Amino acid sequence: MDGNRENYMAAERLIKGAKRVLVSGHLSPDGDSLGSMIAMARLLRGAGLQAFATADLNALGKPGFLEGVKDIVPLRKLKKMRFDLFVAVDCGAFERMPPEVRPVAEKLPKICIDHHLTHEEFADVSIVDTEASSAGELVWRFAKWMDWKLDTACAEALWVAMITDSGRFAYDSTSPRTLRAAGDLLKHGVRTAYINDVIYGSFSRKAIELKRLAWRSLKVWKNRKVAEVTLTRDDFRAVRGTKADAEDIIEIPRSVARNEIALFFYQIPDRTKEVRCSIRTRGDWDATALAAKFGGGGHRKAAGCTIKASMGAAKRQMRTAVRELLKSACRKTMKIPPIVIEPKAP
Repeated sequence: MDGNRENYMAAERLIKGAKRVLVSGHLSPDGDSLGSMIAMARLLRGAGLQAFATADLNALGKPGFLEGVKDIVPLRKLKKMRFDLFVAVDCGAFERMPPEVRPVAEKLPKICIDHHLTHEEFADVSIVDTEASSAGELVWRFAKWMDWKLDTACAEALWVAMITDSGRFAYDSTSPRTLRAAGDLLKHGVRTAYINDVIYGSFSRKAIELKRLAWRSLKVWKNRKVAEVTLTRDDFRAVRGTKADAEDIIEIPRSVARNEIALFFYQIPDRTKEVRCSIRTRGDWDATALAAKFGGGGHRKAAGCTIKASMGAAKRQMRTAVRELLKSACRKTMKIPPIVIEPKAP
């Protein structure tokens, strides 16, 4: 039985008492965030509510092909709208939501559906499973519990959510429940080959140019255990690219043979003086242990953070954190247990 049963019941009560619902994910929504919010809004509309998903339409990236994107409300229009319930999906902290969403959400009853290891409680009702493959999987579970009906558009949104966060069902977070959910989605006509080609088989010129620049920046150290790439503001400006065009850049350092810790440093072309870092790990390394040092979070094998410093300073700070992590593991491995001498029997 799902451990979230009581939370399902509490969420159901909030939904039944609502008429107009706002659904949002985190900043710069990835496939899981975007797919989950589109599906959730569509499911709520199917249940008879007025439900609206919202996001920055300029930061959707490849999942922007989903049918429900046309129904997304631009962030700038939220001030003129009224809601009586807020649903957050794939968002582990209130501060991770778009700035335009926060003042609206803080005044409303809130439901949060999330799977981040570093989840912070901010909602009245939280449906959280840190072992789930994706927020999309949790939306599917809740929809089944509510006996909501899926259509093809909703199923494709949840499929994108699940495959992008599970590495096409290759990551450790993939469970029998994940595959049961995926199997159910396939019953609704999901275009698996088409979606795979759009997300993983074709790239815009901007994305290819950013990959070329990232490959040039590749730095490998600690006997290939650690690898990193960098994209500066000037790199993004040179190709007129956005973060959405660099969504899979982290796979470059991660693809280095014997790599265990992959880092992607980048600066969004805006006026803020900060560097963002995506982190991927293999083996026993916990990506959140590195991200948390800078106020970030995520999952054990995939996390991220923002470092308020110049690019050079940010790299030095993260490299120091990585070295400390590696040294602490070495000390644990090399520690010799004390010899205990049993007293002789009288």
